Amino acid sequence: MPDIQLRFHRDMLVLSSPVAPVLARQGFTEAGDVEYATLMEPEAVEDALRLNLVAGAQCLVTETAGMTPARLAHHGMADRMPELVKAALDTANKLRPQHVLVEIGPCGLPLDPSSKASLNENRDQYARAARACEGMQLDAFFLNGFANPSDLKCALMGVRQVSGLPVFASVDVAADGTLADGRSTFAEALSVMAEFEASVAGFSTKAPLADACALAKQAATTPLPVLAQLDVVRHDPKQGQATEENPYYCPDVAVDAALALRAAGAQFLRATGAATPAYAGALAAAVDGTDAHRPDVEL
Repeated sequence: MPDIQLRFHRDMLVLSSPVAPVLARQGFTEAGDVEYATLMEPEAVEDALRLNLVAGAQCLVTETAGMTPARLAHHGMADRMPELVKAALDTANKLRPQHVLVEIGPCGLPLDPSSKASLNENRDQYARAARACEGMQLDAFFLNGFANPSDLKCALMGVRQVSGLPVFASVDVAADGTLADGRSTFAEALSVMAEFEASVAGFSTKAPLADACALAKQAATTPLPVLAQLDVVRHDPKQGQATEENPYYCPDVAVDAALALRAAGAQFLRATGAATPAYAGALAAAVDGTDAHRPDVEL
């Protein structure tokens, strides 16, 4: 696999859509089922990733968002982190994608930013998750689904304690720039990304395309490459037209979205939430062979 950093600010790249919606159609619907499938039925995960690869996604995202010790313990799998990471990476690398990103989601522990013990406990969750990947084949870590800057700061510091690999960082943002915690702002999250050595500045939003493009432009005020994730609330082709509640209702909508987000400064694109691999295909088809549009960045 080529060094993904060599492609920063150059090629438009698409990340695979989540595996969970594909697995749900096979009956994996309960909490912890994705981790179970990764360990016990890797063929199901492989098939879902293969659909994304065939659709055109250049970057496969491992189904490891819940791999921090606290979240695994919640599912009775506290001692299986190394096994889970190896299984997820073996499955992804078997398909020979251009790039593999290891996703790590919020650990879920309470966090008191004023408490050193609390900060250390949270940082250690992410350090242990990253350390479990040592010696394995991956291109970058993907810190995804964060709701506030404090959690993200702990995650970045934890990963950076043990790894020099690129780190994609993404927060969940509303149309008005408010993070999912309802208090913090996207600007605050971008400041954390810049200060604590994120390699890519990202966001995920359910907001309509115009607002998503505004968020991409805001992220592009940093020198970092930008990841834009469109959160599909519901895959519903019968809906007929985009609504404020569900703007990305079918893969066709992703074609125009990809072009608009590229023009707004995004390099990495992903459809998440209820998105199927067809969304990844639509994004990839729209930007196939194009370069990232960041005239403000000197290469």
